[in-house]
Amino acid sequence: MTQTQLPIFGIFGHSGSGKTTLIEKLLARCRENGLDAAVAKFHAHGIDIDREGKDSDRFFRTGADVYLQGPEQGFLRTHPADDARNRSTLAEFARRHDVVLLEGRKQIACEKIWLLGDDESAPPDHVPDVLAVLNREADRGEIAWGILQNWLRRRWCEVPIFGCVLIGGKSQRMGKPKHLLTKSGTTWLEHTHACLGEVCERVVVVGAGALPEGLTQAMCLPDVTDADGPASGLLAAMRWAPEVSWLVAACDLPDLSTEALRWLLATRAPGVWATLPRLRGRENVEPLLAHYDFRARALFDDLLAGGRSAPSRLAGHPKVISPEPPEAVAAAWENVNTAKDLRRLGLDGTA
Repeated sequence: MTQTQLPIFGIFGHSGSGKTTLIEKLLARCRENGLDAAVAKFHAHGIDIDREGKDSDRFFRTGADVYLQGPEQGFLRTHPADDARNRSTLAEFARRHDVVLLEGRKQIACEKIWLLGDDESAPPDHVPDVLAVLNREADRGEIAWGILQNWLRRRWCEVPIFGCVLIGGKSQRMGKPKHLLTKSGTTWLEHTHACLGEVCERVVVVGAGALPEGLTQAMCLPDVTDADGPASGLLAAMRWAPEVSWLVAACDLPDLSTEALRWLLATRAPGVWATLPRLRGRENVEPLLAHYDFRARALFDDLLAGGRSAPSRLAGHPKVISPEPPEAVAAAWENVNTAKDLRRLGLDGTA
């Protein structure tokens, strides 16, 4: 994903044009609509955030970057950064927020609104990617919110979608590798890989295990070592491609369908970082046939920091939804764990 694909939206104009007032209005609308917004502000004439003589200021003047944390706030004070570092900082901000509103540095590549000052009739010629120009007589708050909503919906669905097949569980109850079991002569792994390939730009296999002949050239990733269970595979994929969103499927779902995957994709919306479906009549969510936005990696990082890694623990997070799949596709979430399950479903299970 490029800088221009990240959810960074500019509110630009000359000094006194009303940028701060408009950003305050947009932040309030974001909060009302459950969107986690951040602001990045570039000052042309310097900033004053610390008092000379304070220990934090003394540390900074030695050349160190300084992070300050108090009971209700924290901030990072850094030395002047080049454009590459600025872009990296904005990208990291965007990975933990639904949208970043940017003020200042009009040369930064992002789509933006330009606010006209009292004596202006148009933005400067050299300002790129201006979506709208608003004068003082316009209802700036309402117009800008409509533009931001439409832009964010479009941007959210422009994120590339990759597919991840999880293999390598112990399969103790089955007694043989489940990803090599067959249905109608095709291994479950090949079936899952093919279904994901219908709706994803790229598909990777994550975990340890032999591959069937038809997938010997497939892209494979090892599990990470700092997480347990399915999270070790999910994080391997997310770290390998950190700015794409993922459709994740375990290898033991013989009735997986492209229709189920398309339903998952249709749940994408601004503010939704993961879709973990919940089948009718069941208490637990289904994290192993699910959609994870690229921002969900931050949620996993937070889980790991707390000594936990099970994907199901994301359920209930404000950024995670758990809708019920339609009956027509619900069978896709039925996993198979034992030989008895195979017989019940009428599968041959030849490995």
